[in-house]
Amino acid sequence: MIHNILKERSIKLYIILAGFFITNALIAEVIGVKIFSLEATLGFEPITFSLLGQSDLSFSLTAGVILWPIVFIMTDVINEYYGMRGVRYLSYLAVGLIAYAFFAFTGAIGLTPPAWWINAYPNVPDMQQSYTAVLGQSNWIIIGSLVAFLVGQVVDVFVFHRIKKLTGEKRVWLRATGSTIISQFIDSYVVLIIAFYWGAGWSIQQVLAIGTVNYIYKFIMAVVLTPAIYLSHYGIDRYLGHSLAVEMKQAAMRGKV
Repeated sequence: MIHNILKERSIKLYIILAGFFITNALIAEVIGVKIFSLEATLGFEPITFSLLGQSDLSFSLTAGVILWPIVFIMTDVINEYYGMRGVRYLSYLAVGLIAYAFFAFTGAIGLTPPAWWINAYPNVPDMQQSYTAVLGQSNWIIIGSLVAFLVGQVVDVFVFHRIKKLTGEKRVWLRATGSTIISQFIDSYVVLIIAFYWGAGWSIQQVLAIGTVNYIYKFIMAVVLTPAIYLSHYGIDRYLGHSLAVEMKQAAMRGKV
């Protein structure tokens, strides 16, 4: 049985894409607890500006934004070859597995450590506290990020297919980058509204200002990574072979993959 599965290139490709998609989504959620300065990371002085009445804003971003653009590129690639059902299945699976991971983290945090482990590392005053701070994200943040991810995926898939119906096989950049830009716009605000407006009592002005800063970065990355879409298509078409690739794309558009 497994020999037949791995022999079928379209199935093997879906397994590889699914693994990469889910892994990146899960890692992005876990590393998202860290905030980094984009300007300082690139070797520049932090830029401060005001937006929507909020002052002293800068490009301080969650580390998760490093991987989320890759997730949305994977969404468009899977959409191209496996259609809306292929993407939705992986999106629901990813949300379920990410939720499972956070349940596992919560259980691990609740385990009672031996006294020697608390000070096991000289540069870490309290290992239990540090462990909890990194893996123990608040329920509101987890719920917000999962809802935003799922909503973003649904919007991305819908916009992608609407554009493709209008343009056909031409303008890959328009359907891939366009769907990502629109879905990321929604994602940027949904997560903050749930996690910080509802969950932490932030003002709506603060949420909109920080969401806009995050979206500017995501917009730029969506445009910058557009060539990666073409490179992915080129590699996949070569792997599948021209006839199978065309057949899969046509089936994806008809919803018969």
